[in-house]
Amino acid sequence: MSILIKNGHVIYGDGLEVVRADVLIEGDRIAKVAKGITEGADTVIDATGRVVSPGFVNLHTHSPMGLFRGLADDLPLMEWLEKHIWPREAKLTRKDIKAGAYLGALEMIKGGTTTFLDMYFHMDAVAEAVLDAGLRGYLGYGMIDLGDPEKTEKEVREALREMGAIERLNSDRVQFVFAPHAPYTCSLALLERVRELASEHGKLITIHVSETMSEVGRIVERYGKSPVELLDGIDFWGRDVIIAHGVWLDSRDVQILARHGVSVAHNPGSNMKLASGVMPLGKLLNVGINVGLGTDGAASNNNLDMLEEMKLAALLHKVNNLDPTVADAETVFRMATVNGAKALRLRAGVIKEGYLADLAIIDFNSPHLRPVNNVVSHLVYSANGNDVESTIVGGEILMLDREVLTLDEEKVISGAEKTAESLS
Repeated sequence: MSILIKNGHVIYGDGLEVVRADVLIEGDRIAKVAKGITEGADTVIDATGRVVSPGFVNLHTHSPMGLFRGLADDLPLMEWLEKHIWPREAKLTRKDIKAGAYLGALEMIKGGTTTFLDMYFHMDAVAEAVLDAGLRGYLGYGMIDLGDPEKTEKEVREALREMGAIERLNSDRVQFVFAPHAPYTCSLALLERVRELASEHGKLITIHVSETMSEVGRIVERYGKSPVELLDGIDFWGRDVIIAHGVWLDSRDVQILARHGVSVAHNPGSNMKLASGVMPLGKLLNVGINVGLGTDGAASNNNLDMLEEMKLAALLHKVNNLDPTVADAETVFRMATVNGAKALRLRAGVIKEGYLADLAIIDFNSPHLRPVNNVVSHLVYSANGNDVESTIVGGEILMLDREVLTLDEEKVISGAEKTAESLS
């Protein structure tokens, strides 16, 4: 299949140069970016007055948690988890989670997200929803053993079962990752097993680390080390590891992460809503750490809108540092696109010949996006997910002119409503 996108403002190449050009897609790749492309194509999209952007990479979320959107708001993290979220999650069935995954996938398509890194359970069900939706999903079973050796073995068996089920789907768009929940919910024995298994099977690892001050305090009290130092002591770190949050990192932690090439998923909306703190973004970027952007789950954000998340990231760090030059628009845009793709070892996040055709077309024909003085600035500071008009993943059109083609939107929303009612 081929697609020709005509007459758009294209955010081209590694330098994010905005050019008036056409984009030719052949198969799952970008074949050509140039003015006045004359080659024929199966589908032609007129992008006049629109911006052709790399698709957004949501580097940390829990996609089925949209089922809990608006429940137990305005609470600290541990109270939110222990008294409200975990008890509800205990009731979830595979069918429930699949309904939530469809809702999350629909929301992401409509917001221009093309790839996401997920942590939850019944991930084989999530994988089926991802395949139907047409997105790219990196899916991890959230492992928690709370120091119980029997639970350790059970969690390892379940993770391997999930890995096998996802691999049997035989899709390049759906990948399994190992996802131990966090150092405070996982024993060192489990974390060591995860490190061994990830190396053995060539899989990525994602884990929550240093999200709150109380979490760090728990680890220091128990082990005499920060979470980052603790994991360094068991040789856990590597370029295949993506940590979520990284809010409470000191200078030694940052140096350890930089030395091992660890990527970090920044979640400003969730961190602000749960009052977890502010990640030291400048310190991470200054030592060359790859920082991507995530929404976290829709229960703590409360949406999966990566355009909104970019604005939150930029504004948070400006006011926290009392410096308007911090977290500039281009830096934040890279976090939401190419940096996330880099963390996932994915040749995407850039509009360039040979890269995966994962794109979002954003309608700039609205008062809040005119005049078009600075495209990247407008995307970071002015746009939102509702401005996304079309979403393309691997050369397949998932949404065209705001109509989702891969999912029945009414059915997905109805299914989520019924599921939420059954859990109340």
